[in-house]
Amino acid sequence: MARAGMERWRDRLALVTGASGGIGAAVARALVQQGLKVVGCARTVGNIEELAAECKSAGYPGTLIPYRCDLSNEEDILSMFSAVRSQHSGVDICINNAGLARPDTLLSGSTSGWKDMFNVNVLALSICTREAYQSMKERNVDDGHIININSMSGHRVLPQSAVHFYSATKYAVTALTEGLRQELREAQTHIRATCISPGLVETHFAFKLHDQDPEKAAATYEHIKCLKPEDVAEAVIYVLSTPQRVQIGDIQMRPTEQVS
Repeated sequence: MARAGMERWRDRLALVTGASGGIGAAVARALVQQGLKVVGCARTVGNIEELAAECKSAGYPGTLIPYRCDLSNEEDILSMFSAVRSQHSGVDICINNAGLARPDTLLSGSTSGWKDMFNVNVLALSICTREAYQSMKERNVDDGHIININSMSGHRVLPQSAVHFYSATKYAVTALTEGLRQELREAQTHIRATCISPGLVETHFAFKLHDQDPEKAAATYEHIKCLKPEDVAEAVIYVLSTPQRVQIGDIQMRPTEQVS
């Protein structure tokens, strides 16, 4: 079903990072349902290829284009944007969804774990944002949108040592989104910047965080009714569908049963 306000995005191109599962896959599917061309990237694209085939057989009006990209490698990101430029003209919507957590505490965590989080959650997001803006600017696109999938962990620090550094990277996303909004205003463009900050979403996130303890990971999702990835995708569609005069800065969304 075409959503009110989404007509202007039909046949335009959205980039979704981390599209191989969870929130990214749900966002990619929702955008294809609304008739967009979606470049879905991840380090492994098998799942995205399956999703693309699903979307095609379901008769969705858009298309999903899988692209293999290691977001911790700037050269990979730049070559992806170059490929999008040559094959599809450029990016009109950038959904910075890719993110990861490692259970590296502040007192005893590994520097490599910290770097992994910082490289993807902060640097890759910033590189994709810069390149998406330049793609819009060079084509005189004045109505583009950059959406950062943030987290409630970018707004409060939980007393859980395993996620403290991760939380710091998400606080960075909060600052980067507002800084981006200000710079877009300085540039006198109508390109918009938004972040969406979900609480607990039922994905593989906890299984990657607690990869040494699958029982602990499973328990993360069992004590309350979590958000579904589709709930976050719905928030993305809402943000994109608002009139050009409306800029949503942040959507904070938790499961109803989540306390903190």
